[in-house]
Amino acid sequence: MAETIITVEGHFDYHHPAERGTVLLAAGFQGPERASVVSRTAQLHGALTQQAQQLVAGNTVTWWSADRMRVWSERPWNNAGAQLPLVHHASVGLEVKFSDLSALAVWVEKVATLDGVTVTGIHWALTEVTKSRITAESQERAVNDAVSRATAYAQSLGLSTVVPLALADPGMLGDDSRPFSPAGAAPMVRAMAASAQEGGLDLKPEDITVESRVHARFAAS
Repeated sequence: MAETIITVEGHFDYHHPAERGTVLLAAGFQGPERASVVSRTAQLHGALTQQAQQLVAGNTVTWWSADRMRVWSERPWNNAGAQLPLVHHASVGLEVKFSDLSALAVWVEKVATLDGVTVTGIHWALTEVTKSRITAESQERAVNDAVSRATAYAQSLGLSTVVPLALADPGMLGDDSRPFSPAGAAPMVRAMAASAQEGGLDLKPEDITVESRVHARFAAS
């Protein structure tokens, strides 16, 4: 009896609570005097970095970083079409990564009230150890899902033996198989980012989703 070739996609999605949160801040001022704007921005940046250093010392923050200060000027226009006096701007971006998500919420609520500070978002993530562990498990379960699917197809045809011939990431079987997602990669780690726009900042940690997809080919007889 000739073998029947069965090609399937196996998949598994692993959901895990976020373990890290990186707060994204923009600090800066604008005004008619360049020196004053730069000075106020520098002072605010210094205060925020000092807080970040204290949080690192207290083991609630794993790292922080800051961009170089950006300074620029513009001449705005009013509603009558007249050009207004020069306005100077200064801004610096900061990132602060928390391991203690309760401390993150407390700190964000505090700094968000400071003049010149805008909390632009929060990126939720896993530790590298956890990500590696659940990625491996997600990949294994995706392969098991492929085997189960192929076995079910074989049994529906009255076949009892299923032998694996090929296993690959989506789109890599060398035929016209198309990837499941535009990225075409497995696994994929997907995390929601809290945004400060449209109604305020959501401080509830989002689950991290690790998506694994595999394409597999079997010979059934």
